[in-house]
Amino acid sequence: MFNPSQDDVRRFFCDAYRKHRNNEILTPLEAIARDWIAQHPEYASELEEVEAALAADYSVERGQANPFLHLSMHLSIAEQVSIDQPPGIRAACQALANKLQSEHDAHHQIMECLGEMIWNSQRNGTPPDGAAYIDCVRRRCR
Repeated sequence: MFNPSQDDVRRFFCDAYRKHRNNEILTPLEAIARDWIAQHPEYASELEEVEAALAADYSVERGQANPFLHLSMHLSIAEQVSIDQPPGIRAACQALANKLQSEHDAHHQIMECLGEMIWNSQRNGTPPDGAAYIDCVRRRCR
């Protein structure tokens, strides 16, 4: 299983951003990351310097959103939708995007459900509950 470190994730997004700015060839995953980066221009300064990105502190106490976590969640949801895993996430995401008239806004709603599923899994020491995750997304479609 792929288990990147925090530094690996930050390097990945910084490299994708740099390659995009320099018109270099992107891997398919970097191209997806680039598309989400483009929808978050407010993160550009955070992605420009790898060393600064590696040293940045996005703790809750500082009250600053973590752009790497946010972009990672977009990437995770995009991958889940592309392979429909957990089963039903593709249809639920599409239905929510249709309701909100925005894939981006749908992703932000889905992030809340994904975070809730992960939190519950960690809190209870149980595997992630894909069915509860899908139900959470579907409830947002109503």
